[in-house]
Amino acid sequence: MKKILLFLVLIFVGFSVNAQKRLTNAEFKSMMKDKNAQILDVRTAKEVAEGKIDGSVNIDYFSPNFLEKASKLDKNKPVLIYCAAGGRSLSAAKDLKKAGFKKVYDLQGGFDNWKE
Repeated sequence: MKKILLFLVLIFVGFSVNAQKRLTNAEFKSMMKDKNAQILDVRTAKEVAEGKIDGSVNIDYFSPNFLEKASKLDKNKPVLIYCAAGGRSLSAAKDLKKAGFKKVYDLQGGFDNWKE
C-alpha cells in the first residue's frame, strides 16, 4: 500500500512541476513588473496589428519555426505568454515547458480579456 501511495505522489509531483500557471489580468500585470519577465505574444501579425501589450515580443505560434524562435528567449527567466483568447497560448506554454523553460505563465482569456 505504501508503494502505491508513494507512486501516486511521485506522479502528481511530476505533473505539477511541469505545469504552467494561468494568470488573471491582475496577476499578469503584477508579474510584468518583474524586470526579468519576458512577455510573449503568440498571435498572428494581423492580430498584433490590432493592438498588443506594451513590451511584448511577437512570435506567431502557427509559424513553422515557433520553437526555434522562442528558444532565443532566456529559459531561466519568467515568460508571460498570451494569444487572442487563451487557447494558443496554453498550447504554446506547454510546448515551452517541454522545451525546458522553467517559469511559464499564461494570460487567462488572452488579449481579448486584457482589452476589456
